[in-house]
Amino acid sequence: MKFRPCIDLHNGCVKQIVGSTLIDGRPESLKTNFVAIHPPAWYARLYQEDNLRGGHVIMLGPGNEEAATEALAAWPGGLQVGGGITAENAERWLERGASHVIVTSWVFRNGRIDEQRLARLVSEVGRDKLVLDLSCRRKEEAYYIVTDRWQNFTDVKLDAHTLGDMAGFCDEFLIHAADVEGQCSGIETDLVNLLGRHVSIPSTYAGGIRRVSDFELIRTAGNGKLDATVGSALDIFGGTLMTYADAVAFHRRQSQEL
Repeated sequence: MKFRPCIDLHNGCVKQIVGSTLIDGRPESLKTNFVAIHPPAWYARLYQEDNLRGGHVIMLGPGNEEAATEALAAWPGGLQVGGGITAENAERWLERGASHVIVTSWVFRNGRIDEQRLARLVSEVGRDKLVLDLSCRRKEEAYYIVTDRWQNFTDVKLDAHTLGDMAGFCDEFLIHAADVEGQCSGIETDLVNLLGRHVSIPSTYAGGIRRVSDFELIRTAGNGKLDATVGSALDIFGGTLMTYADAVAFHRRQSQEL
């Protein structure tokens, strides 16, 4: 199990945001946990020093391209990038230094998977450079994939069939439990259990992580199949529940056990 770091960008700055409060046209609803004094490249270089490959640079809305480019340039090949990625711009982000592009909303249309768009994206960048973001929210007794910065439910249930089918089109999955994202309230154990049963490719869980014991829970409940990313709880993002040093130490212990 790996610790995957993050650089979340909003209006050109590194921030930590409560995911469910990011609503288009309603800026007053936004709850921000942290706004960095350091530029994106500072975080990229920090992750490079600790060799934390496969971290995620996420552009939360417009106005973040310059900041994302800065982060990728600081560690070419070390970070993935997502947010507004399409078949038209995916190759450009790889040229800017991303190891992978992360895609959600563009491969869905009218609440369903657009297989033509997905095939086109694979054709443009290759399966080995593509991460599908299958972030989800609970509805009734199931989890459904959500798009457009987690605002809109699709009709696609996150289950064994979806995970098995989508694995054939990408190198990795990124799954945010959007209902608890940024809340430091504990992980979505039911979701972790589901992923641990059914994922067959490298997959990263995000949402609600608050302490190292949550990493251990993800490792156990996820059957050793999941990596994890944490944001608001970390001291480098203003958190008080977990130090970045502790997260790196956990990562190194896991690496030694492999």
